[in-house]
Amino acid sequence: MKFGGSSLASREGFKQACTIVEGHHRKGDLVAVVVSALGDTTDRLLEACDRAAGGDRKLVEAFLKSLQAKHLENCGWIAEGDARRKAEEAVSAMIGELREVLMGVACIAEATPRVRDYVLSFGERLSAPIFKAALESRGLKSEWFTGKDAGIVTDSNFGNAKPLVELTLHQVKRRVGKPYDEGVIPVVSGFIGADQKGHVTTLGRGGSDLTASLLGAALNADEVWLWTDVNGIMTADPKVEPSARTIKQLSYQEAMEMTFFGAKGIHPKAVEVAMDRGLPLRVKNTFNPEGPHTLITMEAEVKTGFTAKAVSLIQEVALITVGGAGLAGAPEVAAELFQILSEKRTNILMISQGSSEANISFAVSRDPVDELVPLLEMRLLGGKTVRQIDVEEDVCIVALVGAGMKGTPGIAARVFKAVATEGVNIRMIAQGSSELNISFVVKREDGPKAVKALHREFKLGESS
Repeated sequence: MKFGGSSLASREGFKQACTIVEGHHRKGDLVAVVVSALGDTTDRLLEACDRAAGGDRKLVEAFLKSLQAKHLENCGWIAEGDARRKAEEAVSAMIGELREVLMGVACIAEATPRVRDYVLSFGERLSAPIFKAALESRGLKSEWFTGKDAGIVTDSNFGNAKPLVELTLHQVKRRVGKPYDEGVIPVVSGFIGADQKGHVTTLGRGGSDLTASLLGAALNADEVWLWTDVNGIMTADPKVEPSARTIKQLSYQEAMEMTFFGAKGIHPKAVEVAMDRGLPLRVKNTFNPEGPHTLITMEAEVKTGFTAKAVSLIQEVALITVGGAGLAGAPEVAAELFQILSEKRTNILMISQGSSEANISFAVSRDPVDELVPLLEMRLLGGKTVRQIDVEEDVCIVALVGAGMKGTPGIAARVFKAVATEGVNIRMIAQGSSELNISFVVKREDGPKAVKALHREFKLGESS
C-alpha cells in the first residue's frame, strides 16, 4: 500500500491510513507500506534549498523550525509511549542533519542536482518513522526503511533517476522480505533511492508510486494499492468536467497513455513495472476506502458503443516549430535537434512533421523553454537549412484515450467535429501506432472547452 502526501497531510488522513493498514493486517494479510512526504513538504524543501543557495539563512532557520514543529506535532497525536519517543528522536536527528546540509548550501551559494536530491529526500524520510510509530502504538510490529536502505538502486540522473530494476528487486527482497514474510509491517519512504555509489537520488514527481510497484514486485505481492484523495482514475479532471466519473477498469497500456497525458492518480513508470510482472494495481481513495476505485490489469475492457475511456489535459506546455525549406532531405538537422533535447534532458510530449519536410513541430513542458530556445537558436540558425524557430507558450495538449479506439474508423472525424462545434482550432495532431490515443494541441484557453466537448461526444460520463 502506498499513501500519497494528500492522504497524510491531515490528522484525519494520517489516522485513516493507519486504520486501513491495521484492518488488513488483522485480517491476516501481509502488508507493506510506502509513504510520501506530508502534504506540501517536498515543495517547501525545494523552496528552502533554492533560498539557501541564494544565501537566505534567516529563511532557512525559520523553515527548519516550522518543519520540525509540524512533524513533532504529528508524533504527539499519532503515537504514544516509547514509539512516540523514538519517532521524535528520529525526526529531531533528521532536522539536525538537514540543517547542516542547507547551511552548507548557503555557505557555498550553490545547490547541485545531487545536493538538491539529498535535501528533497528528507520529506519522505521524516514520514516513515512517524507512520511506524503510529502502527506500533496500535500494537502492530513495524520497521521503517529509507528507499536507499530498502535496496532501491538507480542510475545517477539526479532529479529523475531510473531504477535498475533487477538489482533493485533482488536487494529489496533480501532486505525487506524477511520482516515482511514474518508479519512485520515494513514502512518504506517513497520517492527516493540511491545510485551504485550510495548517493541519494529521487525518482521524479510521483515517484512514490514507482517505489510501491518495485516493492510489490520484489515481495511477490498479490496487488499494489495506491491510496490518494480521489476515487480512482477519472474520465476527466472533475475540476474541468464536473460530470467526470471513476473508470472501473483499465489495461496497463491505457493507464500509461492516460498518465503520460496528465491524468492524476498514478506514475507511468509504476505502471510499466507492474505490467512487466502482471502485478494488478488499484487506485483507491483513503477517505472513501469502500467507494469507487480503478483496477489496472493486463486486459482491456471494451464496452459496446464506448470507444474511448478518458480525456486528459496537459497544461503548462510550449509548442516549438523549427522551419526552413532546407529541412527537406536534411536528416542531420533532425539528428542535431534531438541531440540538443537529449543534452537538456527535455522530454518531447508530441512531435509532428509535414510531408513537405519544411518544418518540425514539437511540444514540451514550458519549464525548460527559457534555456532551450536560445540553445536551439545558437546551434541551428545561421545556416541555409533552418531559417526560423517559433515558440508558442499559450497552448495545451488534449488527449483522448481508450482501447476501443483501436481499429475503429471515424474516431478522428468525431474528434474534429466535436471540437470544431465549440469553435476550437487544432494547432497540431498526433496518433500513436498503438491507436490507443489521439492527442492534439490547442490554445490554452480552449483546452477546457475541448475536454468538455469530447467528454460529451464520447459519452464518458456514462461509460465508466
